[in-house]
Amino acid sequence: MNSKSVILTSMLVQMKQTFSRNMFKFTLFIGPILHTIILGEMYRNSEQDSFIAYAVLGAGLLNLWTCIAFSSAGDINRERYSNTLSIIFSTPADFRLILLGKILGNTVLALGSFLLTVIFATVFYRNPIFVNNWPLLIAAFLLTVLAFIIISIFVAYLLTLSRKTEIYMNCLDIPFALICGFVFPIDNLPQFIRFISYLFPPTWAVRLLRMAVVETSYGFWENFIPLIITMVVFSILTAWLYRIIFKQTKILGTLEMA
Repeated sequence: MNSKSVILTSMLVQMKQTFSRNMFKFTLFIGPILHTIILGEMYRNSEQDSFIAYAVLGAGLLNLWTCIAFSSAGDINRERYSNTLSIIFSTPADFRLILLGKILGNTVLALGSFLLTVIFATVFYRNPIFVNNWPLLIAAFLLTVLAFIIISIFVAYLLTLSRKTEIYMNCLDIPFALICGFVFPIDNLPQFIRFISYLFPPTWAVRLLRMAVVETSYGFWENFIPLIITMVVFSILTAWLYRIIFKQTKILGTLEMA
């Protein structure tokens, strides 16, 4: 089986399995509505640009992050509890391709959640969604999804050897969304937390998204270049982390609960 077949098969199986879980259905359909209402009320009396940038995009990004990264990390935990993690790790098909297919499957479903957020915000608040720079928005959105996928793979690898996956992934969900500026500007955070924010690709991707809403090209390269650099750094770290996992797995002999 070639690489494309492995990724596609893993992706389709992941989508079927994920969509069959009630918790993911809640995240996919109810989560966007709840997040949109909460953030919509917070920014209801703000300017149109701020409403779109933080209420609509913020709610969409929260669901996008939860469906892609949070759920992908949870998949590692489910495979471990099902005693299948070591099996998929040792199959002839590359574990990295299987994991990538899982994350891409979650990504496809997450895009539907993002679209639901936009539709619900438009209908519920009767507030037309205007975008001032569509080319920048599309490019920034694709980069944001790519940044989420890179972070998801890194987190999934990081939690592969841990027996406390569920605890760690719950601790990463909301704090990560806050320090990356999904729902409010990171300029409101203390300086030392902002320094941490700058280390993650989604922080810069979200800034590019909001530039498309407020119609400004000021600071484009100041955000685009750090975005590319941080994505490359996390890609290198992910490759390095996989080598560690591969060696540790051979030493420990198990990836299961024992």
